[in-house]
Amino acid sequence: MQIYDVSAPIEPGMPTWPGDTPLELERVEFISKGANANVSRLSSSVHLGTHVDAPIHFLEGGDGTQNLPLRALIGRAYVVDLPRAKVIDEGTLEKANIPPRTKRVLFKTRNSKFWPRERTFREDFTAIDASGAAWLVKKNVQLVGIDYLSIAPFGHSRETHRILLGNGVVIIEGLDLSGVEQGRYTLHCLPLKLVGSDGAPARAILVGV
Repeated sequence: MQIYDVSAPIEPGMPTWPGDTPLELERVEFISKGANANVSRLSSSVHLGTHVDAPIHFLEGGDGTQNLPLRALIGRAYVVDLPRAKVIDEGTLEKANIPPRTKRVLFKTRNSKFWPRERTFREDFTAIDASGAAWLVKKNVQLVGIDYLSIAPFGHSRETHRILLGNGVVIIEGLDLSGVEQGRYTLHCLPLKLVGSDGAPARAILVGV
């Protein structure tokens, strides 16, 4: 059994969404200074690294991360490699040869060449536009993931998110798919159970099938 860790490392200096609270991870108690244990403090946006969006992120009155359906976050998934796509729209998806009845789709794009190794945020990342989101809903996809910090294009994030979240599609952002090939896997993705939160960091793995 081959296990692939597709989570971005959480470390100082990692790329974050413009305007979000940057990561602060610091040791505040030290055994070497007489403390009973080493203890660290964490401060960041909930949309950090590999994370899951909750409906309330773009839908007023929507559910928080504590109500995300675990059945959607665990199960068979298909990684589709679109290395030349600058935007994932309806036309791109029609040609992508995603197997029929696929419920979980993870998009490996040109983003995987620079995420998460670069230390600066890039606005020109590949993402899904509104027509692509509508196509995925029409195909009854339950979960969509992508290899950058947003499923939607920079500067045009609302419509894609509203289409997906409004139709019950779970969104994983910030995956590191650089080490996996196109094909079928079993996905295990568990976000933190942050009550009422619009998002939560997650550890995500793919298991070869």
